[in-house]
Amino acid sequence: MAIVKMNKISIVGLNREKSLLIRDIMDLGVVEISSQDDKLTDPEWLPYVKKDGNENEVLNYDAKISKISEVLSSLEKYDSTKKPLFSTRKNITVKEFNDKVLNGINIEENVTRVLELNKSLNELSSEENKTEAAIMNLKPWAGFDIPLELSETKYASIITGIVPSIVEVGKLKTDLEQKTERFYLNAVSSDKDQHYIYIICMVKEKEDVYEVLKQYGFNTASFKDMEGTAAENIVQYENKLKEISEKKGTIEKRITELVPHKEEIQVLYDYLSIERDKNKVLSNILRTETTFYIEGWIPEVSKESIEQVLNKYQCWHVVKQPEEDEEYPILMDNNSLVQPFESITELYSLPSSSNIDPTPFMAPFYCIFFGLMLADVGYGLIMSILCFAVLRKFKLEGTIQKMIKLFFYCGISTAFWGVMFGSWFGDAVPAGAKLIFNSDFNIKPLWINPMEEPMTLLVFSFIFGIVHLFAGMAIKAHMLIRDGKVMDAVFDIGFWYGFIIGIALMLFGNSIIPGSGQVGTWMTIIFAIGLILTQGREKNGIINKLISGVLSLYNITSYLSDILSYSRLLALGLATGVVSSVVSILGSMGGRNIFGILMFVAVLLIGHVFNFAINALGAFVHAARLQYVEFFGKFYEGGGEPFNPLAKKTKYNKIIKEEI
Repeated sequence: MAIVKMNKISIVGLNREKSLLIRDIMDLGVVEISSQDDKLTDPEWLPYVKKDGNENEVLNYDAKISKISEVLSSLEKYDSTKKPLFSTRKNITVKEFNDKVLNGINIEENVTRVLELNKSLNELSSEENKTEAAIMNLKPWAGFDIPLELSETKYASIITGIVPSIVEVGKLKTDLEQKTERFYLNAVSSDKDQHYIYIICMVKEKEDVYEVLKQYGFNTASFKDMEGTAAENIVQYENKLKEISEKKGTIEKRITELVPHKEEIQVLYDYLSIERDKNKVLSNILRTETTFYIEGWIPEVSKESIEQVLNKYQCWHVVKQPEEDEEYPILMDNNSLVQPFESITELYSLPSSSNIDPTPFMAPFYCIFFGLMLADVGYGLIMSILCFAVLRKFKLEGTIQKMIKLFFYCGISTAFWGVMFGSWFGDAVPAGAKLIFNSDFNIKPLWINPMEEPMTLLVFSFIFGIVHLFAGMAIKAHMLIRDGKVMDAVFDIGFWYGFIIGIALMLFGNSIIPGSGQVGTWMTIIFAIGLILTQGREKNGIINKLISGVLSLYNITSYLSDILSYSRLLALGLATGVVSSVVSILGSMGGRNIFGILMFVAVLLIGHVFNFAINALGAFVHAARLQYVEFFGKFYEGGGEPFNPLAKKTKYNKIIKEEI
């Protein structure tokens, strides 16, 4: 239950063995290859080595992967089979994978077909959009019965266009009449933005007409390359849309026929991803004419397995411990109970290599706090059962698997605290018994009812908080002792323990253990003096040391504010209960009849789904907040980089050594 110890590895081998070695290293998946860019600027290395790899090759793979991704998206769109709730990788043996890759020519032919069909489909869609736009533009002119190609005769000119809707067409006519009486103006149609008009006038008076129209914001409508009336063109375009739709249907049918080849194409996608990664890693390798050089990190436990591979290819190699204060990639190793809570740590930041993995210490607190804030048997059971069903049905991996397991454990905690507080979907059971059977049936809590005894829960929330904070301080003390700073652990942690406990006993001790208040007073005085004498020890001069020591006592306010933060355990727990009670009250308003019972069930269903969603989210966020701010703040240093070994990272298929 810690950060995996890493070793630094340096490898020198022959270029002719490089490809096979990289393949075997990928199979192991335990070597992170580091960048060697700094050596390319080092005068001692520069004359002898150069960067390996071919960036153009990587770009070619990326281009192929992009095309296949487009093909798979298209096939997914036309795949009518039922989609699972969670997409998971399919297990495939090495032999099956290689056999399908060897059939790559046929797969690539199917990829090419889909790409060509997609291209045709996109061209038709573009043409369809243009046709629909043309129809939309022509519809306002459907009542215009003059052929669109006719704009002028020997003596008459036909002007078509639009004016803003605020223009009064009658006033426009009046102004035109002042220029000429030989014209005809008609509004074909209007909408909220503009009027669609046409004017027939004498050719020699066209400029005079335009002069008036400009004053009204007139814009000419153009019907380029159109013959016949607007209505006739609309019919033609609509017929064209039908033809396009039929062609699209034919193409979509042909794409659908290729859906059964989707799994083969997914194999090709994964194969190209592996080859791309293999070529990409070459940019972190240095080479000479005959040899190559690799530098990276391996888990200490994997030393023997990687050495076997290196000896197979007669590679010279050196494995050594990292230098003091040298940062190395982070890989956390926890048991199956703790591992799901790594997702909470990862949301914050991975620990630095000089820190420790906080997950084992944080996990029980997170689970308890989550349950306290949601605290309902019904909610907890539903959460755990659903998560269990998902884990059984789907072979989840990575973060999503951790999160589902996390909620499974948090569901158990929620149900436990629900039993302690007597909350079974709030008070839905007593409310239902009263409504249906007119019974005063009630479920008593094993401990307390927070709605009736909120102060008791508040006190226990503060106690949980103090334990949580003290645990964080204890981890800090452990780290100081680990680093040989025993006295720092005593002064900076031990004295604060005594000071905080002393204040607590001085204020509340007599109400619990008679006479302990006096002990608390002396503890407070003694440890306060200890803090004054030690907290400024790094300052120069006695006066500065004492002043810093006295000022350090002000940090007690920080501890008190941290403890007060745990009141959110009470607040969110009450929120869940209050909303549940309100839901029960609203559901019971229909009375003791069929309608009332149906209303009760409907309101409970909707209300509790809402209550569960909102308060489960609140419990998730605030339980994490207590870890990140109050707990991690006492000892944790983030900023670690995740261990990213060279491995066969696939999207659709999980390559296994033997069939399952």
